[in-house]
Amino acid sequence: MFKQLKVTDGHRMLTLTIRTYELEDFENLIALQAECFPPPFPSDLWWNLDQLTEHVSRFPEGALCAEIDGRIVGSMTALRVAMEDEMSHTWASVTDDGYIRNHDSEGDTIYVVDLCVAPQYRKLGIGKWLMQSMYETVVHLGCRRLLGGGRMPGYGEYADKLEPWQYIDRVSTGELYDPVITFMLRCGRLPIGIVAGYLEDEQSAHYAALMEWRNPFKVER
Repeated sequence: MFKQLKVTDGHRMLTLTIRTYELEDFENLIALQAECFPPPFPSDLWWNLDQLTEHVSRFPEGALCAEIDGRIVGSMTALRVAMEDEMSHTWASVTDDGYIRNHDSEGDTIYVVDLCVAPQYRKLGIGKWLMQSMYETVVHLGCRRLLGGGRMPGYGEYADKLEPWQYIDRVSTGELYDPVITFMLRCGRLPIGIVAGYLEDEQSAHYAALMEWRNPFKVER
């Protein structure tokens, strides 16, 4: 994939390039992860060279980066899977701990592994454009949907008052705001379930909302 468009935060108008990332981008992608997930986030959970090599060799269509003025300011990674029991998986199991060696070239689901945008570029809509680009990949490959677990970092504040599905319902109606789930809703993804123990994530009480976008050109049988 390679495309260019203009993005703005209301003050600046910048040229954004979204393209497939490659071997020569690896060091910059790791630096982006460090910028997006600083300490106390453990550095051993940033992308490593072996993981990135698997991404570009197994499923290059799912390895996207966003670039402004020659700098990588965002990335999104996915793999293709066939989901048997979508409600009983973890991020580690469905993504092979981020190595995607379980990528299935015949799978009907594009599953999101990771999405990140450099903090100083987050008001330009780059995350939404990366998501839109992955929707285009879903359509291009004739897959049924895009799927992924969404962290619920706002849930921790309500965990003693609301069940996870109640929290998601209130976020979905706009009664509550969640920095991740609200973003996904604005991108056109819809919640189809709650997965317990998805990540070691105290802010989300270890839950994730399973968020789906269906290919509107794929007729369900």
